[in-house]
Amino acid sequence: MAKPKEDPNYKVVAENRRARYDYAIEDDIECGMILEGSEVKSLRQNSSNIAESYAAVEDGELWLVNSYIAPYEQAKTFGHDEKRRRKLLVSRKELARLWNETQRKGMTLVPLVLYFNHRGMAKIKLGIAKGKKNHDKRASDAKRDWGRQKQRLLRHGE
Repeated sequence: MAKPKEDPNYKVVAENRRARYDYAIEDDIECGMILEGSEVKSLRQNSSNIAESYAAVEDGELWLVNSYIAPYEQAKTFGHDEKRRRKLLVSRKELARLWNETQRKGMTLVPLVLYFNHRGMAKIKLGIAKGKKNHDKRASDAKRDWGRQKQRLLRHGE
C-alpha cells in the first residue's frame, strides 16, 4: 500500500513538553483561537512559547493566558501585544464540561501543543490535567528508565 503524502499545511508551532511531566493528563480537547493577522504571520515563523501558559474559563468564555507570540517584524504599525489573553473557541457543551472539570480539586487546563491543522487553521490542544506530586514524578522517571533499559537488553541480547 502506498504511503500517503505528508500534509504540507500541518505544522507544529510550539509544544509544552514539560506538561506531561508535571501533570497527569486525563483528557484532551482541540480548540480554535482568535488571532490577529500579525500573530498568524509570527506563528508561521515558529516564534511562540506556551510553556508557562494556562487556560481558564471566565465569564462563560475560555481564555488562553500568558502565552507568548513574538512580534512580527514586518507589521510595524499594526503589530500585536506579545502576552495578551487570547480567546479560545469551543462549543457550549465542551465549555460546560471544561468548567465542571476545573471546579474539581486540583484540575487545571494545560496547553499541550499549538499547531496548524491540515486546513491551515491555528489550533491548540488543551489537556485536562491534575498536578503530580514528587513521588509520582519519581515513579514516572523509574518507569521510563526501565523501558529504556529493557529496550537496550532486547537489542543487545539478540
